[in-house]
Order: sequence, then C-alpha cells, then structure tokens
Amino acid sequence: MRKPYVLLLSLLALLLAGAEVPARAADNGSWAVYPVASQTAARPYFTLAAEPGQTLTDKVAVQNRTGRPLTFRLYAADAYNTARDGGFAVRTVRERMRGVGAWAKPAKSRITVPAHQTVTVPFTLRVPDGAGPGDHPGALVALDERVDRGGGGLALGVQRAVGARVYLRVGGPALTALSVEHVHISHHQPLLPGLGDSTATVSYTLRNTGNVTLAPRVRLTARGLFGRTLLDRDLTRVPAELLPGQRVRLTETWPGAPQFDRGEVTLTARARDTRQSASASFLALPWLPVLLVFAAAALAGALLVRARRVRARRSAPARPSPRGRTTPSRPRSSPSARP
Repeated sequence: MRKPYVLLLSLLALLLAGAEVPARAADNGSWAVYPVASQTAARPYFTLAAEPGQTLTDKVAVQNRTGRPLTFRLYAADAYNTARDGGFAVRTVRERMRGVGAWAKPAKSRITVPAHQTVTVPFTLRVPDGAGPGDHPGALVALDERVDRGGGGLALGVQRAVGARVYLRVGGPALTALSVEHVHISHHQPLLPGLGDSTATVSYTLRNTGNVTLAPRVRLTARGLFGRTLLDRDLTRVPAELLPGQRVRLTETWPGAPQFDRGEVTLTARARDTRQSASASFLALPWLPVLLVFAAAALAGALLVRARRVRARRSAPARPSPRGRTTPSRPRSSPSARP
C-alpha cells in the first residue's frame, strides 16, 4: 500500500493589475522555473495570445540553485483558485487537464539539471479549433518526484514543485461577469449585554461567471434600524485574481457588531466593467435576557389565567334543583325537654 503524500506547489509570480511586476523567477530557494527572456526584456511569467487552431512555441528555463544535481518531472497544468482563500494553484500531474495543461507539451517530460546550472526546454502549445474565447490560465511545472518523508516517523510525505505561470488569451468575445452569492451572517455575542465583546461573521461566495481573469474588490456595508450605517469598509481578504469559472467561499469578521439591532448587510463586488451586490438581513438579540423576559411573561400569564378561573368559580350562581326550584332546607329538630 502506497503511503500518502502532500504536493506543495510554490507559485510565486503574481499578476498585479495596473502595477509594474519585477521580472523574477518563481522559486522555492532550491530551484526556479521561468520563461526564457525575449529579445526585448525578461518575463516573470508567460503572457500568450492565440486564435483557435493556432500553435505557439516558447521556452521554459529550470535553474538548479543547489550544490547537487536535481531531476524533475516537467509538465503543463491548468490553474484554479483554492477553496480556502482563493489563491492561485495548479492541478497535479495525475489530474485531468482541459486547458493549458492539455494543450502545452514540453519537449522533455523529465530533465536533470546539474548543480548551479540552468536547463532550457522548448514547449509547444496547440490551441484546439473548438477552444472557447477568453483566458485560460495554467503553468509549466517542474516537480521533484522524490517524496520527503519528514521527521517524527510520520507516513505523510511532501513533494515539492515550482511552476511558471501561463496566462493564455484565446481570441474571441471577452465577457467580464462577477456574482456574489449565498450571503450569510452569524452573531457571537455575550449572554448578557456589556459582559463581553460582540462579533459577527459574514460569509459569501464570490464567483467569476465570465471568461476573463478578474481582480475583484469587495465592499461590506451594514445598516441597522431606520437606515443607520453600522459598517462600511473595503475587504482585504479577497483573491488578487479570480480565474474564469472559479468560485471561492470567503468570510469576514465584524468586530463590535451590535448586540441589539435589526438590519441588513450588503456585499458589493466590483471588477473591470462589472458590479454585483447581494444582501442578507440580521437580527441581533441578547438571548439570555430575552429568554428570561419570555419566561417571566409566560409565568405571569399562567398566574393571571389561574386567578381568573378561581374568581369565576367563586362568583358562579348556585345550581337549580332538577324540578327547577330550590329545595328548602328542613329545620333541625331540637331534643325535647324531659318533664
């Protein structure tokens, strides 16, 4: 029986919309993977454009930064957003590929890189005729197939990999669309007001329903009774990139949430040429005092009903005899006196 292992993918190059990105390799300290520099400038990742049916060629470099030779499995992979935090991740070599992972083929699937050396490998990317328009993100990954068992006698091992990102845009209509779904708010407050802090957790699903990569921004607002503004801020725990067709479940903590109020929270997501909002209502109550008041009211109601029944029985008229008249009571006979 094979022992389980964990695959760690160190994908460090980031896509920052509207900002300059320094040309640097994606690396984990032991090896790096990056596009071979073009004639004009170095590239931190692959930015490619093609039409359906077109074939592209390029080169990827794998650099060994250690003092011993390293052997890698080289493969192309599709990218996706992780469910935990929406980070950029790629499929493992055993998973089924549908985009860049299926279309890109390195000239060599296994390479050995000498110590402190770099190996350049050409690859071909063939876009099928029926490829959908828009963005198809992925990566070219150098996987160290050795499993590091770690210490402590654990059966769980680790495989490490580094990938150079591939941002492929296939020609055709570009659709930017974003949705906010399944908004939910839960309260965590003390049993008695004033005896602790009150917080709320707002959870929601952010989904890219278009075919291009988005850099979403999300704003959270909360309004209480009579439209009072309780909260209004931009959220920071949002994916830098939301890939086409991907969805992530996110949460946001609201410290100092009201302990007695009724209102609504609204999440508004914005990206290039798109904006969507979704809301959820909330009722914040100090449940222990509410339960005590409810119990006291129930007890008072029960006592009041009982008192009314007692008064009703006491004031009820005497029951008539079967013949419709009251039977006179017989006088008591006193004992006769003896002569």
